[in-house]
Amino acid sequence: MNVMPIDITAIVGIVMGSMMILIPVAGLTLRFAIKPIVEAVARGREIQGGKQTVELLERRMALMEQQLQQLEGTVERVAEVTEFQHKLASPVA
Repeated sequence: MNVMPIDITAIVGIVMGSMMILIPVAGLTLRFAIKPIVEAVARGREIQGGKQTVELLERRMALMEQQLQQLEGTVERVAEVTEFQHKLASPVA
């Protein structure tokens, strides 16, 4: 069995030559393959941020509604007290 010597320079030349073509092709492929993925992830994060904003606004709105109900109750009580005081101050007929 005869073993042929390996020509290192030829192998290095072939590898380097193929790398000159494969690296740009791989870069372009990755750019066009990864760009939609990155855009989808960015949109997903925007949607998540939108959901958090909506939840925050819902909480604030609920708090404002609660405060409005408390104010309405207070105004009704003040009106009742004012009416009662007015009846007390008026002369009996």
